[in-house]
Amino acid sequence: MAEIVGKLEFSEVRNTFKKEPSDFTVWMEEHIDALAERLQLKLTVLEREAKVGDFQVDLLCEDEVGNRFIIENQLERTDHDHLGKLLTYLVNLDAKTATWVTPNPRQEHEKVIDWLNEVTQDEISFYLVKVELVRIEGSPWAPLFTIISQPDKQAKQVGQKKKELSGSGKLKYDFWYGLLKVLSKQTRLFFKRNPTKEYWLSIGAGKSGVSLVFILRKDSCSIQLEIDYDKESGEKNKLIFDSLLKLRVDIEKEMGKTLEWKRRNEDRRSDIALHVLDKGWSDREEWLKMQEQMAEFMIRFDKAFRKRLKAIDI
Repeated sequence: MAEIVGKLEFSEVRNTFKKEPSDFTVWMEEHIDALAERLQLKLTVLEREAKVGDFQVDLLCEDEVGNRFIIENQLERTDHDHLGKLLTYLVNLDAKTATWVTPNPRQEHEKVIDWLNEVTQDEISFYLVKVELVRIEGSPWAPLFTIISQPDKQAKQVGQKKKELSGSGKLKYDFWYGLLKVLSKQTRLFFKRNPTKEYWLSIGAGKSGVSLVFILRKDSCSIQLEIDYDKESGEKNKLIFDSLLKLRVDIEKEMGKTLEWKRRNEDRRSDIALHVLDKGWSDREEWLKMQEQMAEFMIRFDKAFRKRLKAIDI
């Protein structure tokens, strides 16, 4: 005989619980094991309606290793008020995890919880959980918890990478600021340029599409002449490069350095580069030395190439 499968019934949480503190939160406390099981955690309720200044957190819990875990319940659709409470309780109670339980999570708040999991420290976690009431063939109503947003190791790694990139952007900005100050004492080159968070800083070299460029990497710094006059076929870029290459001996003698001549046949652009130091934006204690050498060589670079570029008839 075939096994009989009962029909699953759903009920709106608001139909069963009229008041959040006296009904819903009490019920959540009684069913904390069901929520903990869904989150794959072990939770113990320490206090219901625990005071936080003039506010009260619905459930103050403790996980299996003794970290505080707060739960903010909401009978209605998620709103900014409860989001603010969630963060307030987490911080003021020195909790490591905050869980927001609601029958109707907004997509906008789901994105916020995902973002919080991405940008906060590794030990801080946020959950957004949808709660429904279900029963089979007239059985007692039981909670059905569905995790909408939760902490994710990969998201934390992405967040950390973004922080690193943001931090390196600030370092590059500070480096360029210092370099421009060094340059301003010696030349009017770059005097109209402002610092940037990019890895490069450039000005025109006296011919359209040809630039003098500072390059700053994490562990190296260099300068280069970038030739991108012809943005279609690139043929004229090679003509400019070849014209300069014929003058290589004189240019390098004037520079007092051997340069890297990169025709780049497979690319539209060509460039001529000078590696300055095996130091970059991560070597903050070496910045002044780097800035002084980069400024010195850029002044020589400009003198060596600008006049020769003007003489090239393209």
